[in-house]
Amino acid sequence: MSAHGFHVHGPHDHEVEHVAQAHEGHGRDPFAARIAVMTAIFATVGALFGYMVGETQNDALLYKNDSAIRRTEASDQWNFYQAKSSKQNLAELGAVLASPAEAPRFRSEAERYNREKQEIQAKADALEKRSTELEAKSDASMHVHHRWAQGMTLIQIAIALAAITLLTRSRWLQWVSFGAAGVSVVIGALALLHV
Repeated sequence: MSAHGFHVHGPHDHEVEHVAQAHEGHGRDPFAARIAVMTAIFATVGALFGYMVGETQNDALLYKNDSAIRRTEASDQWNFYQAKSSKQNLAELGAVLASPAEAPRFRSEAERYNREKQEIQAKADALEKRSTELEAKSDASMHVHHRWAQGMTLIQIAIALAAITLLTRSRWLQWVSFGAAGVSVVIGALALLHV
């Protein structure tokens, strides 16, 4: 407990403090210093990866939402198209059943409804196409999101291995930690390249 209240440290923070205090009077411990620097670098990479995980997930969700909105708008247009189709059918029926004097008016209405349907159809098709494009962008963003998340997981494993390395003072474990971080960086590069 400090003068200002309680401080909660993770196990890695506690071990780093312990090692630093144990070696204060006995000279500097280069192994512990290297592991501390390595851990700080890993944490920085992890922070960058964490940011990208959130950003790509948000992008994917925004694209998915926009796609759903466009699909709903297209559905509304198709409903409007159906209504115009029904009106056109009624006008055509009216032209057949009406007196010869009234028939031209009904045929004119049927033609107008047919023109309006074509405009509505073009609009609905464009909205569906845009929805499909946004869906594809969402899928691509989710793929990149998964890459960043994989890289983030591996860098966290590398940080945990660095903490264990400091506790066990095992050089081979240090290299395993480097390996996990290296694979993490490669996956991050793949995410950056959208692979």
